[in-house]
Order: sequence, then C-alpha cells, then structure tokens
Amino acid sequence: MTKKKDNIVYYISLLIVFAIVIWGILFKNSFSIAANGLFKFLTNNFGWSYLLAMFIFVCFALILAFSKYGNIKLGPDDSKPDYSTTSWFAMLFGAGMGIGLVFWGVAEPLSHFVSPPGLEPGSSEAANFAMRVSFAHWGFHPWANYSIIGLALAYFQFRKNKPGLISSIFIPLIGEKGVNGFIGKLIDIFAVFATVAGVATSLGLGTLQINSGLNYLFKIPETQLVQIIIIIIITIIYIWTAVSGIEKGIKLLSDINLLAAIAILLGSFLIGPTVKMVNALINGMGMYMGSFVRESLHIEPFGDNSWINGWTIFYWAWWIAWAPFVGTFIARISRGRTIREFIIGVIVAPSLASFVWFAIFGVLGIDLINTTDLSTLEGLAKNPATTLFGVLKYYPLGSIVSLIAVFLLCTFFITSANSATFVLGMFTSEGNLNPSSRKKIIWGIVQSLLATALLLAGGLKTLQIGSIAAAFPFIFVMIFACISLFKALKEDTEKVSNEN
Repeated sequence: MTKKKDNIVYYISLLIVFAIVIWGILFKNSFSIAANGLFKFLTNNFGWSYLLAMFIFVCFALILAFSKYGNIKLGPDDSKPDYSTTSWFAMLFGAGMGIGLVFWGVAEPLSHFVSPPGLEPGSSEAANFAMRVSFAHWGFHPWANYSIIGLALAYFQFRKNKPGLISSIFIPLIGEKGVNGFIGKLIDIFAVFATVAGVATSLGLGTLQINSGLNYLFKIPETQLVQIIIIIIITIIYIWTAVSGIEKGIKLLSDINLLAAIAILLGSFLIGPTVKMVNALINGMGMYMGSFVRESLHIEPFGDNSWINGWTIFYWAWWIAWAPFVGTFIARISRGRTIREFIIGVIVAPSLASFVWFAIFGVLGIDLINTTDLSTLEGLAKNPATTLFGVLKYYPLGSIVSLIAVFLLCTFFITSANSATFVLGMFTSEGNLNPSSRKKIIWGIVQSLLATALLLAGGLKTLQIGSIAAAFPFIFVMIFACISLFKALKEDTEKVSNEN
C-alpha cells in the first residue's frame, strides 16, 4: 500500500509538471490567457480572502508561541536541536527568501518611489510609502505563512512519528484512512506541483539577474545561450549538494550564503548614505508596526484595487504558493526546538533581517534622486533584473559590491533549488527524511528543464501567475492545518494532564 501511494504521487506529479511544460511551450498564448484570466478572477473576487488568511496566520502563530503550548518540543521531550541556531537560521533564510531579496531589494522600493498610487512620484511621501510597503511585503506575513505548514509538519513528523508529508497534518481531522486515501494523495500531489512551479519560476528569474550582473561586470552578453549555460552549471552544483544531504551540502552552502549576505549588507551600508539607512530602518519599522492591522486588511471597497491586486495580493498568493516547499524544509531542520523557539526563530528573526536589507538597499536606490533625476530612476526601475546593478554603478566600489551580489545570487539560487530538490524527494518518497539520490537527481533535472523551457518560451511570468492562481485552494488547506494542529496540541496536553 505504501509503495503504491508513493508511486501514484510520484508519477502523477511528474505527469502534471510535464503537461504544464508542454502547454507553456507549445501553446504559450492559450497558457498565458488561461493563467492571467484565472489570476484576475481570483484577485478581483477573492483578494479579501488572501488578506484575511495571511492575517489569521500571523495571529495564530504569535498566539500559539506565547500560549501554554509554547514549551512543547518538536520531538521527544528530551530531544535537542539537530543544528546550531546560526546554521538553522541560515538554512531557513536561504530557502524562504533567498534570491527574492537580492532581486527585489533595490527594485521594489524604487518602483514604489517612482510610481506611488495617489502620491507625487519622487517625493518624501513616496519614499516613506516605498519603505513601508516593502517592509510589509517581506515582513511577518510571509514568514508566519511558512510557519503554519512548518510547525504543523514538524509536530506530526517528530512528536507523533508520522511521515513528512503535507497530508500527515490532517490526521486529527480526517483520520489515517482519509490521509492514506484520495484526499491525502490529492494534497501531496498538489504540494509537489506548487513546489516545482514556484521554484522553477524563481530559478528562471534568478538566471536572468545573474546574466544581468555578469553583463554589467564582465560584458558577458545577455542571451538565451548564456542563460542556459548558467542554468546547467548551477544545476550540477545544486543537485550535487542535494545528493550530499543536508549536513554536508545544504548546511555548508547556507553558512556561506549567510556570510556573503552579511558582506554585501556591510559593503552597501558603507558606500551608501549610512545615516539615512539607519533612519529608514527605524522609521520603516515604526510605520510598519503602527499600521500593521490596517495594512494587513486594507482593500478598497469603493475605490480602485489595481495596485493592491498587483502588489500585495500578488505577494500573498506567491508566499502561499511557496508554503508547501519552504514549510516542509523548515520542518525538516527544526527537530528538537520548542514551539515558541520555532515561531520566534521563523517569523521574527528573518523579518528583522529583511527590514535591514530593504532599509539599506531601498535607500541606495531612492537616494539617487539627489544626484540624478526622476526619469533616470524610472528607467532603472523598469527592469527589476538589472535595477540592482544599475543603481550600484552610481556608487564608489559599486563593482565590488556587484561582484558579491552575483556570487550571492548564485549561492541563493543553489540553496533554494537544493532545498526544493530535497523536499520534492521527500514528498514523492512517502515523507522519507532522507530520500534516495535517484529521486533528488530526477527532481533537480525536472526543475531545471522547466525553468529553461519557460525561459526560452518567454513564459516565466505566466507560470508565476499560473502557479499562484493554482495555489488558491492552499489557503483553505492551511486554515484547516491551523485547526488540525490546535486540536492535536489540545489533545496532547489533556493526555499529559490526565496522566499526571
């Protein structure tokens, strides 16, 4: 029975992924129309559900952390964490944000600065708006969203000894029979699809930015051939590190990642307007915390929601699409931690790091208004893949920082991909914590083929829109995951108190 289910999830997942690839390449116009139509329908009619769900995830996680359940271990009561706090943070940060921070660190604040809804472009009000919404999009919400799946899975995996599958979370609600039946298989297949589509899109976007950085630094042309070579080289590295396992490959790369990220942060802080960066960090956190509830639930009942749909709802849907992969990987590396330690480590620490990141890189871009003009900044913001390098060339030692940025892009690219490869191997091996090398190699190649195919077909943006539209049902999966986890925790504590 186990083998049968394993094969069903594995083969149906591969079939769906290849069907999507063929559709996206051979019939990209119909693929684009279908994906965009579905996303538009969902954002216009159900945008409120994304906002409400993400707010619920933040509240649920923080309430749980400081409740009586906060001291419960993710594992036996005498278990110790498998990894040091530094390595744990480095791995979850690399898997959860990674390439996105480098890609959007300058590009998003600059985009809001030159095109703020209802404000004068290039004004101080626009600058404050840019920092506030960048903090909001990369703050508590995405990490709370990851923590829901991560916490529930770690609890059932390590404390209840259940398989490392998303479906295992729902045992308290639908029982072992339901989890091993059609509903359980459907949840696991969907989790595989969401992971492959989300990661393949990010790999494609990362490839474009690496190529852009190499063009800026070494005049290497921005062509599809160069991009394919980049994908091939990095694929070999990330499959090798995934096959090596977490201890040898993924942990080592994540530690290198963290050092490179600190280096680029310090370098940018020193070459940029440092006082403005500190002020932007303090002011940004104040604005973010001061308007947290209002902004979390902000949608226009009588006005235009195009900006909210295009940015906030888009991000929320994207984070939800990433939840199965990132949540599963975070669960895998969190054995032995308490629920309180897990939630603070997964939500608060990475959010603070994101705030520092956007304060430094956001100001690097916005401050150019004093030495250039608005039209120059609009030109820089037009293509997010080149924005970082375009901004850095205006600063002393910008080439050195750009070189570190390209290296960091590569390492983030690798850590995201090898984490996903590991997770996909788990999903299609009945939740085996150490999936076979064959499965990891196959999924590593599939991700690269998907990224390459859609890069060549010009369908990366379409796949991104399609995958986050398809992830809409995962909102309800995660809400039920909260209910299931709470039910299990309640039964766990009642059982302990009865025994005492």
